[in-house]
Amino acid sequence: MVLTQLPRFHSFVFKNPPPSFNLFPKPKLPIIKPTPPTLFSSPKSTLSTTEPIPITDFSLPEEPKLEISLDKLFIPPETQVSCNDPNLSTRILKGSNIVLSKYARDAQVVQADFVKSSVRTEDCPSDGLPEFALVGRSNVGKSSLLNSLVRRKRLALTSKKPGKTQCINHFRVNDSWYLVDLPGYGYASAPQELRTDWGKFTRDYFVNRSTLVSVFLLIDASIPAKKIDLEYASWLGQNQIPMTLIFTKCDKRKKKKNGGKRPEENVSDFQELICGFFQSVPPWIMTSSVTNQGRDEILLHMAQLRNYWLKH
Repeated sequence: MVLTQLPRFHSFVFKNPPPSFNLFPKPKLPIIKPTPPTLFSSPKSTLSTTEPIPITDFSLPEEPKLEISLDKLFIPPETQVSCNDPNLSTRILKGSNIVLSKYARDAQVVQADFVKSSVRTEDCPSDGLPEFALVGRSNVGKSSLLNSLVRRKRLALTSKKPGKTQCINHFRVNDSWYLVDLPGYGYASAPQELRTDWGKFTRDYFVNRSTLVSVFLLIDASIPAKKIDLEYASWLGQNQIPMTLIFTKCDKRKKKKNGGKRPEENVSDFQELICGFFQSVPPWIMTSSVTNQGRDEILLHMAQLRNYWLKH
């Protein structure tokens, strides 16, 4: 199956693309439009096909309610949505803007195994299985998220030293699809030559990997938006790479001196900054590897993308 044959789920047509990956265009001042009526607030969904990991030893704060209007939803292909649907809120994944489709099935993770590390796209597994790539700024919590998804504490080794992932690492899930751990970007302490090589083969993987279903771009929601994250998102859009935004560390609350904003505010700000580069809003999910918030939602979203990809 060739990637160009796959409909680009989100119609990620890039508007006003930057001249290169390393140059980030200044965002246009947003045009203030009338706010569409809010149809629902954060749904209390029970659509998960896996049981959440029980959290003990401490109590969790009540999750903030998110107000999402119809034009900010990600609606998968072959999915009908009506503002008059009284059950619409139950069809939206909790802590996200993603509507569930008929393809959201077989989301459970039964088995996960490390397969291989590659430094070139052509060295990656050639069995044709669909795959999802996790990428993000160094120390964004990528390995922790991967371990949370498969419920294995050390499947992907975590490190207190950012920049340890230096290869394209493939993990086979249920013997039917792959999670791919990509090198983190933006780690200033890595040698310049090494950082350049990472960027080169990562971009080559995005453009030439025919079995890549979607890139999951991880963004730290506990801090304000970083320029390098905005650059990365804009580059993916420019190159028509299907993308889902995964906001990590949503359990954290920073002090005033570090921005003083709640994670949901940083999530909203990031979306406002990239909205000028896309014709439609990319899908996004709020997560925490500490509380496992968003784990089941990511797996359901991956399932519907994967099953649609396999059919088409």
